[in-house]
Amino acid sequence: MKRTLIRGGTLVTGTRSWVGDLLVIGRQIAALDPGLATSCDEVVDATGLHVLPGVIDDQVHFRQPGLEHKEDLTHATRACAKGGVTSFLEMPNTKPATVTVDLLHQKLEMASSCCLVNYGFYMGATPHNVAELKQARRTPGIKIFIGSSTGDLLVDQQEALERIFAETTLPITAHCEDEAIVRANAARFAGVHDVAVHSQIRDHEAAIVCTRRAISLAKRHKHRFHVLHVSTAAEIAEIQQHEKLITAEVCPHHLFFSVDDYPRLGSLIQMNPSIKFRSDNVGLWQALLDGSIQVVATDHAPHTLEEKQQPYPASPSGLPAVENSLALFLNQVNLGRCRIEQVVRWMCEAPAAVWNLKDKGFLRPGYDADLVLVDLQSQRTIRNEEQQTKCGWSPWHGDTLTGWPVQTMVGGQWVFRQRQGQDKPWFAASPMGTEIEFDHDGPGYWGRTDWGQENI
Repeated sequence: MKRTLIRGGTLVTGTRSWVGDLLVIGRQIAALDPGLATSCDEVVDATGLHVLPGVIDDQVHFRQPGLEHKEDLTHATRACAKGGVTSFLEMPNTKPATVTVDLLHQKLEMASSCCLVNYGFYMGATPHNVAELKQARRTPGIKIFIGSSTGDLLVDQQEALERIFAETTLPITAHCEDEAIVRANAARFAGVHDVAVHSQIRDHEAAIVCTRRAISLAKRHKHRFHVLHVSTAAEIAEIQQHEKLITAEVCPHHLFFSVDDYPRLGSLIQMNPSIKFRSDNVGLWQALLDGSIQVVATDHAPHTLEEKQQPYPASPSGLPAVENSLALFLNQVNLGRCRIEQVVRWMCEAPAAVWNLKDKGFLRPGYDADLVLVDLQSQRTIRNEEQQTKCGWSPWHGDTLTGWPVQTMVGGQWVFRQRQGQDKPWFAASPMGTEIEFDHDGPGYWGRTDWGQENI
């Protein structure tokens, strides 16, 4: 088996950082040590770099099958590799939607031939597929669209929701916006073409009411539940009453954009849930820092620029983010807003714990060698023309960030390298990703007792 020694880097976990060496044998991390002396096939000088577990993005929309003109797994996973994302969990609203075990297995087979990074796919809930949800195993969990859905994935009737929470055992996650409130607001603003009205249609009340409803279901049925893309500061009080069942996540766009950015960016930041106020940005950041929110994910949901530039409300909601998410947070490290250990906790360890990923998310011997080397001093400007995502644009176009991934490893193999002095990055020529395995009997986020145990 190939032996790779990553020498002299700053190794980072969710609790601490230290200068040391990391040995990879085959697909696994073999050892962490301040000074390893061993013969290797490859030695990588990581002096001046930080060595992180690969980012796990637990909420993406990669559009394949059925919507490949927006994105596909090949382009999306190159974007992942460039961004330091080594594993992704993809949502079920493709065409066809992933609502049967057979369709889930078809998706996994398709991914095996084209993914540069590791992959997993949620099962989508409908009002009528509880039997399928009970049979699924090769999945992180169940996704419910309680609001804002396409096709037959909308589940907002109480009887159907009660049955899903009562009869299934896999963790559940949901898009929480109250459909009745959204529809009533949309009727009030019918005929308005200013995209800023999107945040009044999908307002604070729509998010709060639905999040409260979903958490109530989880608590009554004692079912593990993960709140996706929290967008309002007011939802945090609901989430904090978790009773060791509830976890939550926030996305970059809800931390970095507000309604004040509509005049500058227009429909490029049109999202579901919508962008909210600056006070929500502040509240969400505080919840992330104090642990009320555990995970950062992107909700990467690309559309073509032509689609996004249609007059509102014809413009679709969604934006691309996997390529730049880690860099956005490394930049915040440099600005003093957070520590790099916190970034590892939010983007690597916590999602692995929430979804019970086997052997991923942590720098530990015996865990998979999914790694990213970052240069906290590297400064680059995000440019549309350099994006790997198929849609070819970013809402952060023109922003200059300090701190970037420079090498990404998946299962012991390099998949991305930003070569010194060269503008164009290098990517592995063949798929390196493998299907993610889940320990469905695992403890989940709140049940883990091994935080900070690196087994050096």
